[in-house]
Amino acid sequence: MAQLFAGTSGFSYPAWKPDFYPKSVPAKDFLGHYAGRLNSVEINYTFRQLPSAKTLEGWLKATPPGFAFACKAHMRLTHIMKMKEAESFTELFLKTLEPLRAARRLGPILFQFAPTFKVDVERLAAYLPLLPRDMRFAFEFRHASWLADPVYEKLAEHGIALCLAESDKLEVPKVFTADFGYFRLRKGDYSEEARAAIVGQVKELLAGGRDVYVYFKHEEDPNGALWAEQMLRACA
Repeated sequence: MAQLFAGTSGFSYPAWKPDFYPKSVPAKDFLGHYAGRLNSVEINYTFRQLPSAKTLEGWLKATPPGFAFACKAHMRLTHIMKMKEAESFTELFLKTLEPLRAARRLGPILFQFAPTFKVDVERLAAYLPLLPRDMRFAFEFRHASWLADPVYEKLAEHGIALCLAESDKLEVPKVFTADFGYFRLRKGDYSEEARAAIVGQVKELLAGGRDVYVYFKHEEDPNGALWAEQMLRACA
């Protein structure tokens, strides 16, 4: 049965008190409280550093079975190497996430590319075979030149999702290239009507047998977390 995983990009925000985190909850317990209300989080930490086994063990202990961590690929892969001559570092990066994978708690790994990185289908085609088929990956392209059929075809060949990143600057077309959907909802605000439309899309994908991952933008208020919680209830 297809499942919805919903949350936000990050969880460690004191400004979410008291509407999401109770005033009495210390920062060290944020993840545990978050995981009691939402079932997934998108982790930015892995974009800048390789996580230690101790860090991952802490995340696992703070969250229940079934909670999924979607992790951003390291910036060396997406912003420095840009998928070129990246075999050894890709292997190293994925190895560091092994504790999450072994615990069946690893969600998709998000490759978020720089807005200045323009389309290079040959480079993409050369890189994708390095990614294991038994893991889930989503690619977020932020230059419009990537939003084209040859790119979608390559992603589909390898079962990699086109990240549907919705922002005020660029809106990615609803093209599904994997057996799951990955939404990043980055606009500053979502009306009740807009959220209802998204719930409708999510329900349609779930009914079609696709798991769906939805992450709202984190801001200096808890709206994204509260909207994710509402979405989980609406799709239950």
